[in-house]
Amino acid sequence: MPPRKEVLEVAGREVTISNPDKVYFPQAGVTKLELVRYYLAVAQGALRGVDGRPMALKRFVNGAEGEFFFQKRAPEKRPDWIETVELKFPSGRSAHEVVVRDAAQLAWIVNLGCIDLNPHPVRADDLDHPDELRVDLDPVPGVGWSQIREVALATREVLDDFGLVGWPKTSGSRGFHIYCRIEPRWGFADVRRAAVALAREVERREPGIATSRWWKEERHGVFLDYNQNAKDRTVASAYSVRPTPDARVSTPLRWEEVPAVEPDAFTLRTVPDRVAAGGDPSAGIDEAAGSLDALLELAAQHESAGFADAPWPPHYDKQAGEAPRVQPSKRRTAAAPRAGIVPPPAPGQSYGPTGRRRTTFPLIEVARAATQAEALAGLERWKQRHADVVGHLQPADVLVDSMRGRSSTWTRIRLNLRNVPEAERPAQEPLEVDYDPWAGGPPGPPRGGT
Repeated sequence: MPPRKEVLEVAGREVTISNPDKVYFPQAGVTKLELVRYYLAVAQGALRGVDGRPMALKRFVNGAEGEFFFQKRAPEKRPDWIETVELKFPSGRSAHEVVVRDAAQLAWIVNLGCIDLNPHPVRADDLDHPDELRVDLDPVPGVGWSQIREVALATREVLDDFGLVGWPKTSGSRGFHIYCRIEPRWGFADVRRAAVALAREVERREPGIATSRWWKEERHGVFLDYNQNAKDRTVASAYSVRPTPDARVSTPLRWEEVPAVEPDAFTLRTVPDRVAAGGDPSAGIDEAAGSLDALLELAAQHESAGFADAPWPPHYDKQAGEAPRVQPSKRRTAAAPRAGIVPPPAPGQSYGPTGRRRTTFPLIEVARAATQAEALAGLERWKQRHADVVGHLQPADVLVDSMRGRSSTWTRIRLNLRNVPEAERPAQEPLEVDYDPWAGGPPGPPRGGT
């Protein structure tokens, strides 16, 4: 018997949903058809976040617990009513990406396995000038939700002071997003430059809880990820369902909700009722386009004071004025001898916490896992065995890295024991989770985070 299909009438078009009964969220019991119907229920708000924007397709063809892949190029076999636009990337390559403008197109991409929506911050009619500044608040491991809310409110004050209206939403994951519509007058470099200035100003006002530091070893509290404004970066948009066990949703908020909001209140099954009862808190975002002039003036002041450009993501070309793209612990002068050691690998492993690199920090490795959840479970087991050590660790001492494998990402957890008295530092032990990301291929050291 052929797989069952269901045809929906959406926006005057027929959209075929293949395998509608396929379970996409096993723990919540959510099927593919329920996911599609969710997006149709919140289509007005979801479309506001993606309307007219090229979109990278993040496809979970085996559901939220399966591996995903990004598809930048629109599928060759597609209805003639699916719009595309050609984007050119920093690598020099180009691709025709899908552009969504109505509910039928939205349902069509969800049918491809797109659980969350990942649009670019530009419109298809002007690919060089973003109309959105994106503030991504990314907490270091161990930072509580209340501190994230504090940084969100502090960020709002800075945006207000610099003439921008911030529109808050939960990320649906660990962090928090604030979007600002801006006039499409600046290129990506200037939008990112404004985002760097914003991050540094929030850090200046709230140094105990916020950071603009790119390198994980320097971070504390909540990191304002300015690099989400670099060209070719995408962020889950409003009303995106995230691949969490409870099908959590990236949900727009009113600022008065932020001091008490809890992210687990917003799921695929609760958000439609919230929208039906109270409307979309982000309904006015398109009418609130602001100017970057004040933030760019602040950026100029920073540069005059000697601030170097903040580090860019590793796959971008080196930029003029950028600080050395090297972790602070690995920097050295040409005349200085190489300091530090190469930490020993865990028993049974061919490389350790830093691969072949030296470090002056006392690092040990805890887990290499296929998923972050498995890695964090291994960390908890390690903590139970070393309860006397845990009290010395700061949130920034727990390094959770997303790594590139042969065809998917994996998670590594390392611990920096710098705050643990030397006599009490545990030795490198066998890994709590021992996943081989290179199975079936040539072995080698980690190839860097993503």
